[in-house]
Amino acid sequence: MLSGAHLSELSIFADESGEWGKLSECYLITLVLHVQSDSVAEHIDKYERHLADSGLPDIPFHAGPLFNGHDGYEDISFADRKRLFFAFFTLARNLPFRYVTFAHLKTMFDGNKIRFEAQLKRDLADFFLSHLDEFQSYEIIKVYYDNGQQIVANALKTSISYALSKETVVYRDAQPKDYRLEQAADLMCTVELTALKFDKGTETATDRKIFKNRRDFRKNYLKILRRKQF
Repeated sequence: MLSGAHLSELSIFADESGEWGKLSECYLITLVLHVQSDSVAEHIDKYERHLADSGLPDIPFHAGPLFNGHDGYEDISFADRKRLFFAFFTLARNLPFRYVTFAHLKTMFDGNKIRFEAQLKRDLADFFLSHLDEFQSYEIIKVYYDNGQQIVANALKTSISYALSKETVVYRDAQPKDYRLEQAADLMCTVELTALKFDKGTETATDRKIFKNRRDFRKNYLKILRRKQF
């Protein structure tokens, strides 16, 4: 159960890893759930002060570009990018949220996108229905997603409309740069994907540069963040 579940407003931030094409083997959707009355301001202020005091740029966290030195991270050394990652990891471990991730190997669907989207909808609907009493206890639920992939947007709206009262749900177009909790969803999705890769022995050279090896990754990152699992 989420702490403070009797309170009236819940925010859900969604992010995905992967796409339906051939570029990724796995597809993950992560939901970060935050009870609105549990303040995040103090933690975010501390994080931003740390960046300023350390001479690090305050770039909206995005794991893929950070790991690979793309987008806003092009001119930042690997050492500083790793410092940025650890700073945001520390923020995330302290923020008051829970999360859930749904992961699938795309090979299980034999290239059938309709079957795959139906499974995503079932995953989400089953999750909401399994905790229906709690979700119904909120006067309003706000769902934040950047609509980056239509398959995810469709699955979210269909499953939530099926499981929960439409009158209690509000949808927001959430750009990650505007919400630290949306950035946290990106982190949780990335960590769960990395866990799958280490387990399958398909981790990349970049994964090893950031996390070293499977043992260190599980001990120093995965175990800590999984304490936040719903």
